[in-house]
Amino acid sequence: MSERLWYESFAPPPTARPARAWLDSDAPRLPLDGQWRFRYAERADGPLDFTGPAFDDAGWDSLPVPSHWQLHGYGAPAYTNVTYPFPLDPPHVPDENPTGDYRHTFRLPAGWPPGSTLLRLAGADSAARVWLNGVELGRTSGSRLTTEFDATEALRPDGDNVIAVRVVQWSAGSYLEDQDMWWLSGIFRGVDLVARPDGGIDDVDVRAEYDHVTGAGTLTVAASAPDARVRVPELGVDVAAGETVPLASVEPWSAERPRLYDATVSTATETVRLRIGFRTIRVEDGVITVNGRRVLFRGVNRHEFHPDRGRAVTEEDMLDDVRLMKQHNVNAVRTSHYPPHPRFLELCDEYGLYVVDECDLETHGYGDVEWRGNPADDTRWEAALVDRMRRTVERDKNHPSVVLWSLGNESGSGRNLAAMARWARHRDPSRPLIYERDWTGRDVDVYSRMYLNVAEVEAIGRGEEAPLDDPALDARRRRMPFVHIEYAHAMGNGPGGLAEYQRLYETYPRLQGGFVWEWIDHGLRARTADGREYFAYGGDFGELLHDGNFVADGLLFPDRTPSPGLLDVKKVFEPVRLTPTGDGGLAVHNGRIHSGLSDLDFRWVLEDDGEVVARGALEVGDVPAGESVRVDLPALPATEGEAHLTVQAVLAADEPWAKAGHEVAATQLPVGVRRPAAPPATPVPVRRDGARVHVGPGVLDERTGRLVRLGGWDVDGPRLQVWRAPTDNDRAPHGEALEPLWRRAGYDRLTHRLDEVTVTGTGAVVRVRVAPASSDGGLLATYTWSALADDRLGLVVDVDLDGHLPGPLPTLGVLFALPGELDQVEWFGRGPGEAYPDTGLATRTSRWFRTVTDLQTPYVFPQENGRRADVRWATVTAGQGGGVRVEGRTRFGLTVRPWTAEALDRAAHPTDLVPDGRTWLTLDAGHNGIGSASCGPGVLPPYLLPAAPARLDLELRVI
Repeated sequence: MSERLWYESFAPPPTARPARAWLDSDAPRLPLDGQWRFRYAERADGPLDFTGPAFDDAGWDSLPVPSHWQLHGYGAPAYTNVTYPFPLDPPHVPDENPTGDYRHTFRLPAGWPPGSTLLRLAGADSAARVWLNGVELGRTSGSRLTTEFDATEALRPDGDNVIAVRVVQWSAGSYLEDQDMWWLSGIFRGVDLVARPDGGIDDVDVRAEYDHVTGAGTLTVAASAPDARVRVPELGVDVAAGETVPLASVEPWSAERPRLYDATVSTATETVRLRIGFRTIRVEDGVITVNGRRVLFRGVNRHEFHPDRGRAVTEEDMLDDVRLMKQHNVNAVRTSHYPPHPRFLELCDEYGLYVVDECDLETHGYGDVEWRGNPADDTRWEAALVDRMRRTVERDKNHPSVVLWSLGNESGSGRNLAAMARWARHRDPSRPLIYERDWTGRDVDVYSRMYLNVAEVEAIGRGEEAPLDDPALDARRRRMPFVHIEYAHAMGNGPGGLAEYQRLYETYPRLQGGFVWEWIDHGLRARTADGREYFAYGGDFGELLHDGNFVADGLLFPDRTPSPGLLDVKKVFEPVRLTPTGDGGLAVHNGRIHSGLSDLDFRWVLEDDGEVVARGALEVGDVPAGESVRVDLPALPATEGEAHLTVQAVLAADEPWAKAGHEVAATQLPVGVRRPAAPPATPVPVRRDGARVHVGPGVLDERTGRLVRLGGWDVDGPRLQVWRAPTDNDRAPHGEALEPLWRRAGYDRLTHRLDEVTVTGTGAVVRVRVAPASSDGGLLATYTWSALADDRLGLVVDVDLDGHLPGPLPTLGVLFALPGELDQVEWFGRGPGEAYPDTGLATRTSRWFRTVTDLQTPYVFPQENGRRADVRWATVTAGQGGGVRVEGRTRFGLTVRPWTAEALDRAAHPTDLVPDGRTWLTLDAGHNGIGSASCGPGVLPPYLLPAAPARLDLELRVI
């Protein structure tokens, strides 16, 4: 076989061992991870002299296995979402094919058993050719799939053994791996030598079903060894492998209660340890059920990612993901778009997550050529596609957490997908099949779509979606459950509109939830020339073809810090709903599928103007799954200001994923709306000092109409603020973009013209016209100042339209420049996090404190962020050095930054943002929503900000 052809083949690996389950065995296993010798080349046709044990690799570099070579200085990462970075000419790839040659020397430990030995590669991107002691063992294809080779004959029981591997970046398999992620190469999962003792157990197949009516279980554990025995001590099971065991009573597995039974499968020479979960998945009457109950997927799409290691994730990375998912009410994960590391599925079994296990298949870039030659419908690829499905199912078949098999992602349609479905359905009829691009439902059991708007989802819920041309297929699809496999694109600030989707999922039985795109931003850690850290995205490594920061579209920042979007997800995914009944009570609804509420405590806290004045507990009891109870709210002490009662459902005891007291659900109820009366106004006469007009504690410049001093502080403002630094959803690379409309309208380049300053005895009226160049439309801003006292200054801002301005507006408010030393912010309003009209669902009304720096949300691509909503008052101070207090007779939005919106707009990375010495205070009367248009629907109509008259009624006070 020529050097070129070995990685340019439509066929699956011909010398690989048959796919089998990933087993926890007591047979010896020798991990070969660590530092390997490494040589990098720009082509794949280099000499093969390195494969023999006598080769001198002293001059080679060292590279950790597992890892990606691009993240260690060889070549460079590249990001594309859809586009292939090489010509579409399968199975061929360019001569410029980055290649890594690996060598590693090892010795067998004492006592290595006789029999076969396998060499196992858990993941190598994109194809590899493997030698042991100069003997070729075979090749791999399928980057995220396990490959095993028989190494028995080549292995030296005594002395040194040398494994040599050539890995190429591009191969025929790359045509099947066009996923939305970084192109990263190398041996990125572990490499093991696995003993297969004579009489050992090559494979195990567990079928553990649960009868929800009787509580009985049925267990069948088949094994490749004919004399193997199956033991489950807790259930008194001790039978021959392959025997079906009826069990009168078992505790079922679910994501809420991930009950696992420890079991073994043994022969005289090997014991395999299993963790068995009894559960049954069905599609019944158009609904997916788990153990007889309709399941609602509160899900996320998860790529494997770490900002330093790429897809070479560690167990701690995986555990961090699982714990964070559980802590934020996520109950399901889709392994987009490939089978994950096997340990991740074990953690899903243990901690409780439903898994859609996806085959390593995506051919999205063929859409750029109208799907001509798409591998999904090209018979030359059939064996490779079926092989990928086989390896996925066989490796992961024993995990109770896996409830759906996915054929892959965004690969169009075609006969090879049908072949994959036939194979999977025959091999494992216990799990339904899903594949989003099968919009006819011909080959799947679950209807699925991406990024539908709310109206489209509701139509499906009602069974009123657009009909198919084939009546039989149309009728079949309408009987299917629906899963929104990707929705709510979590790119940058957002996603907005989560609550509207969740309401539909909880209303229509056919709608069984969905999976937010996606779990984590794929920003790679980088540093500026002067050492400041940031996260790089597409184009930062010189790629000719790239999709920019579209790779940063997760609910976690790259360092696994939760974003505001994840907090919103936690809120809408709450499995317990707490709603007032209107008669002094609280309705507690248990939205869980299988579990009561005995694991939760219910607490309440009463706050008066943001200060805690009382707290206690509510007696709720154990509410069965799917049911509701009414409980009386506590008798509350009298309050003097604006009072709120917060009720929380918290863990009563430690769980593996969170400590006792962790909040699962909460609600906040206004219980007192009285506000302390404002101190009586003692109007202060206005006095002039040349062009300066002294109005109470403020000084206006009559030439500009702006406030230039407030008490002892130099200020500049107000200026009408309409622009916001566009969010990823405003730019909408794959949706309806607002940013072009706003820039055409000129909202980023407004001019201000002072029309009039009228000074009265106790105040002043300033009229300004604000308009963009090249437009006949504008805004008329009237600022009415009143001297309320020596330290209090009233400001009413009235904004009217003057001609036509296209809506929606980005925002509408006023901007003040304050001294930079005023860098401490306290406010009474929603917090602690940011909130926009369709986000901030997890925020609550209270008193909050943050520094100006802390108020900024460091999105990977800088954009509008940091707004606090429904603010009653706020102070911006210099610690103990005084400052400014703003009170609203109407509630306002609050944004405080160390830079302007225009500077934020110009920045490409957070490191581009440098404080300019001033604190920029924006008080808004309205803000446009966020939506999810970066990939999906835009802002829902109720959250759009129309170009319409508005008012802000404020009071400025010197502290």
